[in-house]
Amino acid sequence: MGLFKKLFTNCACPQGRMGRAMLKFMNLCHAPLTNWGLNLVGIQDGWTILDIGCGGGATLQRLLKRSQGSTVYGIDISEESVAKARQVNARVLNKQVFVCQGSAEQLPYDDETFDLVTAVETVYFWPHLPACFQEVRRVLKQGGKFAILIEVVEGDSMWTNVVEGMKVYSPEELQALLNEAGFIHTEIHRMKPSNATIIGVKA
Repeated sequence: MGLFKKLFTNCACPQGRMGRAMLKFMNLCHAPLTNWGLNLVGIQDGWTILDIGCGGGATLQRLLKRSQGSTVYGIDISEESVAKARQVNARVLNKQVFVCQGSAEQLPYDDETFDLVTAVETVYFWPHLPACFQEVRRVLKQGGKFAILIEVVEGDSMWTNVVEGMKVYSPEELQALLNEAGFIHTEIHRMKPSNATIIGVKA
């Protein structure tokens, strides 16, 4: 259990050999959730998109495929994640894909930059969620969308005991926080057994 817990605690901020293994795991295992959730967003060609908590960079690739002529940015608090995301997207790095290190609480982007912001399996680890949601709203264009994709929706999940620093929010809690942050047309989509996508629009 000690090794298992050590591996999965690297979900929050992958580091070292264990972190690199976790990034490979996440790139593969998050695919079903990501593909399902992104299909709900109605992504259009030519969008400017930000993926917060970009991990190993697979979501950046999936976003590029869904938006021809797009520019996709990734940000992650983990130096290991940034390195992996840059490696995975090396062919289009600094052309269509731009990756940097940073926090959801203080995004290094101008106001009204993005048509879409995504957060795949990452809000569990964001500090001060209301402040982070305000930051997302700030960098979105008017009418831009924020899509939160999660696999764990129950606070008493086994994962909260395994992954240190993980805080689980129900889809309804996340929708309420989006509403409080000023997002409109918020909606919840569910896929069994526990996947959910929560989407809000900047007024």
